[in-house]
Amino acid sequence: MGFAWQGTLFGIQPRIRLTRSFDERSHTYLGYALRLDGAIGDRRGEFLVGIGSGTQAKHRFRVGDVIQGESDPVPDPRTEPVDFYKTVRLKLVGRGPEGPPSPPPPWVGVPPELPVYRERGHRRLDAKTYESRCRVCLWGGCRWWT
Repeated sequence: MGFAWQGTLFGIQPRIRLTRSFDERSHTYLGYALRLDGAIGDRRGEFLVGIGSGTQAKHRFRVGDVIQGESDPVPDPRTEPVDFYKTVRLKLVGRGPEGPPSPPPPWVGVPPELPVYRERGHRRLDAKTYESRCRVCLWGGCRWWT
């Protein structure tokens, strides 16, 4: 069952699944994670919504955009770095400012395409570092890399 939502985008990062098998790790790029402040269903506050790379390429979302859509809750939070996914009826309600509100970091413009993230490589971040410095930065990595 999908939940209707609307919110202001305050962070966008790659949506990556880390898989570990014995002594090997692999990363799968699932698209992008939108960090929103708004309402989803009857809940107000911060939430994460997953979208595909094609959707991001079409809309070119950036921090400050007000967007709305409908998404399903993730059935198993251990398999997804977002709270909601399978997003439909996505609509840009209002475009945010072009530049960052303050000089970088954090960088908050339109994120690069997923191959750029692959090319740059992966960074393992301490959970405290991520929350205090990297949570909204488009280069921040994934909150599950701890």
